[in-house]
Amino acid sequence: MRLKACLNGSREPGAHPQLPLTPGQLARAAADAVVAGAQALHLHPRGSDGLESLQAADVAAALRAVRAACPGVPVGISSGFWILPDVAAQLRAAQRWGELEQAGRPDFVSVNVHEPHARALAGTLLQSGIGVEAGLWTPDAVDTFLSWLERHRALRVLVELPDEPEAVTAPQAAAMLGRLEAAALNLPTLLHGLGRSAWPMVSEAGRRGLSTRIGLEDTLSLPDGSAAPDNAGLVRSALAVLASAR
Repeated sequence: MRLKACLNGSREPGAHPQLPLTPGQLARAAADAVVAGAQALHLHPRGSDGLESLQAADVAAALRAVRAACPGVPVGISSGFWILPDVAAQLRAAQRWGELEQAGRPDFVSVNVHEPHARALAGTLLQSGIGVEAGLWTPDAVDTFLSWLERHRALRVLVELPDEPEAVTAPQAAAMLGRLEAAALNLPTLLHGLGRSAWPMVSEAGRRGLSTRIGLEDTLSLPDGSAAPDNAGLVRSALAVLASAR
């Protein structure tokens, strides 16, 4: 997998004219992103109020719609602790995802290693046969992940840089990737940024031969600073950046 489309993230309704929130909107955005060249999808399911939700019914509704529009394309969701800030409730939610029929359950879940529920949640997901993406936001998070006994069972690691200038995020990315390389885990690695670091990290991923992601979750702008038309437009731009970085 070279490029994943991250369709909506935690952005509030109205943050962008083409921000997909409902199952139908997510399905259309996903289909367009896949046609543009995305090979996997990441989304944040929403409730009827448009806010992020980890409830099984909301997860299933979003995933069923997206799978119908994009058969065979891997689809994952977030488990950010801000969505449901209760460890026990998060674990119950994950157990319910595992009980969903195949069309409604995620192929993988992004687990932010620094969050309080991360290790227990990863174990619950693995027991249910759901893939775990280990989200690493800092060098300390890399060290924490490397201490996990089941780290080798992760589907991939996500090296995730904050909304900071490239002068800050480039050395941080290099340090985190260096620690992972030294550990010789042999896990697929996806490198991406947020806001100001989004496009620099797409380019860096291209130079390093790593997977990356792009979408309205990570940025509302094209590489030249102009407004992104939609997720598909971001995917097309990312493929151009990757091609030029090689």
